Amino acid sequence: MSQREVKGSILNDMKKKILIVAASLMAPVLAHAGCEDMMSGGMKTLHPDNKLAAEYSACKAWPANPQLTLAVMALAHDASDESASGHDAEVVVADSASGAVIAHFYQKHAIVEQEMTFTDIALDTARYDLSPAIRAFGVRVSYRGPSRVAPSGETSLRLYVLENKTLRPVLDGLAVEQANGEWDDRCEGFYDSTKRTIATGPAGREGYASLKVTEKTVHSVTRMVNDECVNQDGAPRQKDFTLEYRNGRYSVPQGMRLPG
Repeated sequence: MSQREVKGSILNDMKKKILIVAASLMAPVLAHAGCEDMMSGGMKTLHPDNKLAAEYSACKAWPANPQLTLAVMALAHDASDESASGHDAEVVVADSASGAVIAHFYQKHAIVEQEMTFTDIALDTARYDLSPAIRAFGVRVSYRGPSRVAPSGETSLRLYVLENKTLRPVLDGLAVEQANGEWDDRCEGFYDSTKRTIATGPAGREGYASLKVTEKTVHSVTRMVNDECVNQDGAPRQKDFTLEYRNGRYSVPQGMRLPG
């Protein structure tokens, strides 16, 4: 294998290992034809003097109830505000047929760009059944670091519930994906990736289920062996956590929480 081929192979492998990839920038933010009109109408209703930042927004029909459409609509900062480093957002539940806003929540610092660069925003409609009558939905925001030789990435998750016509957050800033590493731009290096998944447990306080979080971390190393660049993944390390519902939300431990 030539040196150029080794470099290309390892760079591609590093990109695969980092959980947040540049390709996510190409992901569509509008999940069905009515989304663009719904978000445009929602902005006119809720923020008539602001402009939708479409590249930081997402929208889709809610599989649990297709009569409702979910959206996270990022608000563009004033161009004169040089201190701005991200976006606030309206998280919206709307009527799929008419586009009328049913409930919304204004999320400060929904997207924060400081040391890392935004790559993707997505609505998470997995089965987060917090009680027999309440299913949450999520907003995931992903970032990647700027360094080629010290690649990094992360994804945060917020969960929201719709109660009557009120939308409120119940989980804020859980780091569901994190990755970082270092390499010599040729072959040798390491990278660590952590992924956290959520399952619902038994009902607890106020009838809300506990959240069972499973964390899996893998440490990987690449090194030259007989002129070949070889990657080796270590055994996954698993930890389990339980998040209990208290005072209207699930508290996230500091070590599992991302800012914003």
